[in-house]
Amino acid sequence: MRKAEEVYGEIKKHKKFLIFALAVGCVVIFLTDVSIGSAWLSIREILSAVFLQGSNHMNKVIIWTIRLPMSLMALLVGASLGIAGAEMQTMLDNPLASPYTLGVAAGAGFGAALAIVLGVSAVPIVGEALVPVNAFFFALIACFGIYFLAKIKKASKEMMVLAGIAILFLFQSLLALLQYFASEDALRAIVFWLMGSLQKATWFKLGLLGIVLIPVSLLLAKNSWKLTSLRLGDERAEGLGVDVEGLRLKTMIAVSLLTAVAVSFTGTIGFVGLVGPHIARMLVGESQKFFLPASALAGSILLLAASVGTKVVIPGIIFPIGILTSLTGIPFFLGLILTRRGGYWES
Repeated sequence: MRKAEEVYGEIKKHKKFLIFALAVGCVVIFLTDVSIGSAWLSIREILSAVFLQGSNHMNKVIIWTIRLPMSLMALLVGASLGIAGAEMQTMLDNPLASPYTLGVAAGAGFGAALAIVLGVSAVPIVGEALVPVNAFFFALIACFGIYFLAKIKKASKEMMVLAGIAILFLFQSLLALLQYFASEDALRAIVFWLMGSLQKATWFKLGLLGIVLIPVSLLLAKNSWKLTSLRLGDERAEGLGVDVEGLRLKTMIAVSLLTAVAVSFTGTIGFVGLVGPHIARMLVGESQKFFLPASALAGSILLLAASVGTKVVIPGIIFPIGILTSLTGIPFFLGLILTRRGGYWES
């Protein structure tokens, strides 16, 4: 009989290959997204504009000021939402959990919209930094609201989900109230923002997103085995020496930060944080060592593919990306509900 170590080694190699395949797919879709637009560019023209000094000046302007920032924003936001959704599903032991379905994104969205109404976003440079700060503050309020409401009932996973739904409706109502009292210019900005868009991507925003995404991802990776142990149940995880309550608190803060920065820069982009982790789970399983990078890559691929779709749905017009992700994500969401049969992870 084959040794267990050999079997496990082959499983690890297979999972690493799948992650590598996701990474290759991500690169291909990224290059496709950069090449598509009102002026279609070949891969050779893109690489020339990026790496060569004497390339076509117009191509360099198009790529460096418009397409690269938008594509990189899709890449980083998709990764952020994929990771956030993966960790929320892990923490709450619920396949329907995501930053959007549990109100964290709604809290972040309200914070960003409030900054728009108050005129904070109009302040040069500083305004761009304060919008995600305000979004993070309200996302944190949403997370702590979920946590403490559930804590009243001994922090059961079911109570956390119900508390999240309550928080979602609360912030949606506050956002509607904010829209009612907003000026015409602010209302127009909020409505456009709610549709979800990558068009306002800048290198400064990309820098802020990268500053958040990299350390948060490393922190979650450092706690990967602890997060994996949550799949055994709280009691078994505690028996292995894991501070379950502290781990959930730290992870919820990390999820809030990732969601807040992503939402404040791109607006409402739903279902990426729900669908991405399920794709990753079907490919590599529950081990966070593989699940975390796979979720990030799956989220990036979904948002990059959506970005490509927004450019080809109506030629010459960039379709709101949040509308496209919702339209494509709803069938998956309904399928997940209809195929769930009493077990836990049926996806």
